[in-house]
Amino acid sequence: MNTVHDAASLAQALTGGVALAATRLYLQTGACRLRIRSNSKPLLEHLAHYFAHVATSPGEADIEIIAIERDEPQLAIDFIDWKREPGKTGRKDSYADFPDARLVRKVRTGMLFLQSQATRIAAGACLRHDNQVINFISAQYMNWLQQRGWLICHAAGLVNNGRTLGLAGFSGGGKSTLMLRLLDQPDNRYLSNDRLFIRRDDDHVQAAGIPKLPRINPGTIVHNPRLHALIDAAERERLLALPPQQLWDLEDKYDVMMNEVYGPGKIAQDAPLQAFLVLNWQRDSSEPTRLQRVDLAQRRELLGAIMKSPGPFLQRSDGSFLQDDEPLAQQPYLEALRGIPVYEASGGVDFDAIQKHIQRTLWA
Repeated sequence: MNTVHDAASLAQALTGGVALAATRLYLQTGACRLRIRSNSKPLLEHLAHYFAHVATSPGEADIEIIAIERDEPQLAIDFIDWKREPGKTGRKDSYADFPDARLVRKVRTGMLFLQSQATRIAAGACLRHDNQVINFISAQYMNWLQQRGWLICHAAGLVNNGRTLGLAGFSGGGKSTLMLRLLDQPDNRYLSNDRLFIRRDDDHVQAAGIPKLPRINPGTIVHNPRLHALIDAAERERLLALPPQQLWDLEDKYDVMMNEVYGPGKIAQDAPLQAFLVLNWQRDSSEPTRLQRVDLAQRRELLGAIMKSPGPFLQRSDGSFLQDDEPLAQQPYLEALRGIPVYEASGGVDFDAIQKHIQRTLWA
């Protein structure tokens, strides 16, 4: 086993002195440019396909990420479990802090991620666990945004005629299903699936997405004809035969390649925030779906659906890391959303009804 003490020795232990491929992948998301390097050309090709919507020409980069395809590194480190958010169970992330770095280990896969101000490395079976590499790349842009005053929301985002609608919901609330249904309308563009960033700039609030594509469950796929190609017909029939509650709760993620499913021009990177919708409806309710405007200062329980912990990769501008016992502050969200119309969907779950409400009320 390797003994490590700081970012430099961690980087050496993770890379193992391997040669990096000459190919480099450059991404431009917002005003931030990222450079991706790896010892695996197939991984770089895969990432280039996934991030094609934000690929750019070579040049200087604000952030460099290195992904090392290798066996699971064996390090003499005692990791601490990262506390899960309320409502989440099971072990997901563990971490170890060093004077100038944090090492995060994914419990299920053994993937390791080095986070410091100068060095960002993913190491392990990167091709097999490509989504974790994609998440790590996205996390670097998320850090870049948060270091510049942006707030993270657990919300989807759609842009309609140049204005953003944020879609939040409590766990399993159907925000991804609704977002993808709304994308069928030609005037709507995708901004984010579940990581929406907001920042107040003078007299308006700006919204931004991250380069991660929608990652959805089978229950979203089987009821949306545009998404049927993501699974074969026999599997779709098997899923449709499941009890509705079981299908709704089924976790088995699929990536939606936006350009392939919806065609070019359906992805936006940022736009002013027009309104926020919180899905607070109930699957077992027989009440009709209702849409009403709310005051978040008076309905602070709804903030629980909007606010989101940045997670173990958040590194502030001064180099310090977020701790898992740091409470989320409500006031910055209330301030950022001041003057933005916020609506609550309540009653029973009815996607057709809520689409009509949105069309009549939010986008009229």
